[in-house]
Amino acid sequence: MNTIANVASPAPPSSLRIYLLEARHEFVRMLRTPSFALPVLLFPALFYTLFGLVLNRADGGMAARYLLATYGVFGIMGAGMFGFGVVVAMERERGFLAYKRALPMPPGAYLFAKMAMAMLFSMLISALLAVLAGALGGVSLAPWQWLSLLAINVAGVAPFCAMGLFVGTLVGGQGAPAVLNLLYLPMAFLSGLWLPLKMLPPVFAAMAPAWPPYHLSQLALRVVKMDGGGSMAVHVAVLVAVTALFFALARRRLQRTG
Repeated sequence: MNTIANVASPAPPSSLRIYLLEARHEFVRMLRTPSFALPVLLFPALFYTLFGLVLNRADGGMAARYLLATYGVFGIMGAGMFGFGVVVAMERERGFLAYKRALPMPPGAYLFAKMAMAMLFSMLISALLAVLAGALGGVSLAPWQWLSLLAINVAGVAPFCAMGLFVGTLVGGQGAPAVLNLLYLPMAFLSGLWLPLKMLPPVFAAMAPAWPPYHLSQLALRVVKMDGGGSMAVHVAVLVAVTALFFALARRRLQRTG
């Protein structure tokens, strides 16, 4: 008589494990992509070293303190916009999104992985700038200030992820870097990330609240006591609204185009 052995099938992985594995693989994949990892990690540090530490040594550390806050925002903008925009555009163009939809995985794991990747890169950028500021720039902050800057940068990457995701749903992989740079660099300059707004013509200061990086930089500058005043609640509300708007627009585009 044939005996059929009852072999228990392995339990399916939990949703949490799937989310964490997808996030881990996405982070490792981007870390092993030099065209993404090297510019995103090194450009903010190089610019900060040049403009915050080398060219402004005679100002008593004011530039090092100011640019620690603003170049942190500049760095995480790149991690969010390019990590979502270029990668999503390429994966959508190659049919990878359609393939992901066919897999037995939670529908939110794909976006969660990219968001976690952007946040981890934001942590690395913030830590690198903090080491440079403290070791070479003589910037001395209380522990809560260092932690606050880190938290602002990690949470503040969300609106730029949303903007990048929306761009990634509009253009192909070849055009995404150009479109993102047309947004990334002017927004950084017009938001006062490279130079304090008081050093620019008044029209730039009047226009600055139109740009999301301005609002995030004001939160960071408040931590180092160099912000331009204004309501912190307004800055947070603008960033939350921008995040919700662009994620909603991107979701609508993805539902239409796949």
